[in-house]
Amino acid sequence: METFFHEQQSHVTWKCEYHLVIVPKYRKKSLYGPVRQRAGQIIRELAKRKGVEVIEGNACPDHIHLVLSIPPRSSVAEIVGFLKGKSAIRLHYEFGKKRGNLQQKSFWSRGYFVSTVGINREEIIKYVQEQWKKDKFIDGPQLDLRWS
Repeated sequence: METFFHEQQSHVTWKCEYHLVIVPKYRKKSLYGPVRQRAGQIIRELAKRKGVEVIEGNACPDHIHLVLSIPPRSSVAEIVGFLKGKSAIRLHYEFGKKRGNLQQKSFWSRGYFVSTVGINREEIIKYVQEQWKKDKFIDGPQLDLRWS
């Protein structure tokens, strides 16, 4: 059985979980093959650097769903900006010269969707896990980015 509270620090007990959706610029279907795999690795690495836990994640061809646990010392906007900014730069350097759709460093669109995860946590995690089934992958489901 899961406890209500997630983490404890010296003066705070917290559980701050968010469902986040980010999309590539112009909603281009850029997240295929090695780009999709590498984007997941980069986002996990960057999240860890900020003390953010990636509870669940799934990359579809034109968007990424994440369920994140963000400490209360950080704002959602700060974390999303960091993840999108740093991952765009790294994806550009790794794939920009090889693929026409990654020529600009502004890989992600300006906006994002975020919602708090509350009582229906399991429903949201299941939704994120099953997102890939709703999209047709050109390169097959074997490259699905299911992170748990």
